[in-house]
Amino acid sequence: MLTRRRRFEESGPYWKQRSWQLSAGFLGLVVLVGGFVALTSDGDGARAAAASHGPLTDNSLQPDGRPKGCHTDDNTGNTLPPKAPNDISWRTLGISRVPVSASAGPTRTSGPVHWCYARTPVGAVLAATVIPSQMSGSGWRTASRQQVVAGYGRDVFEFQRATVQDADNAAESGGAPVASYSGFSVTSYTSEAANVSLLIRGAQGYATTSIQLRWEGGDWKIVPDGNGSLHTPVDMVQGDPHGYILWGEAR
Repeated sequence: MLTRRRRFEESGPYWKQRSWQLSAGFLGLVVLVGGFVALTSDGDGARAAAASHGPLTDNSLQPDGRPKGCHTDDNTGNTLPPKAPNDISWRTLGISRVPVSASAGPTRTSGPVHWCYARTPVGAVLAATVIPSQMSGSGWRTASRQQVVAGYGRDVFEFQRATVQDADNAAESGGAPVASYSGFSVTSYTSEAANVSLLIRGAQGYATTSIQLRWEGGDWKIVPDGNGSLHTPVDMVQGDPHGYILWGEAR
């Protein structure tokens, strides 16, 4: 287990800190902290309605409970493997390089939504990595409506995310990402819910954050907290981290 952690001490709110705005995928985790949701304009409502239609919301489930066209290898069940799957490859997603697996997902892409994850611990890990990474670009609203659990937390996230400039590639975010996904740990898992800790490496060393997921509508979805955050506060790690399964080098 990690024994020595400290909160990243760069001044200013997390979402304004340069070193994490450019991290691989974590512009997608940026949210402003707030305790209210403002009324949306008619234009916002129309965009939200359009974003609500997609493979994970059209209710056309197959007999196995998966969305139409979704098939994954779930033979590993609830067992967490001792290492990353052999079929991991790396995909550019907006400003990020993210790990994907031919067996554990995401196996389908519909516009900005990368979906269809295995109902396994590794499937949950990949969902926890890829889904937030989709939130940096202009298709973030569609990804949110499809892959974030509906409720007050999602409403807050969407309201606050709308105040952050979109970045569909590294050039639009000011340069190349300064951090990368290094590993993961599954802290709790059932076939209905999971908690995943992500290990990130940046210029200042390693950091961690945790993400909760729920199996809903035949796929994994992110569970936001009450203030709209898709993840826990980022903690810097002193020294070499332990207890994480490493992805290997991004290619």
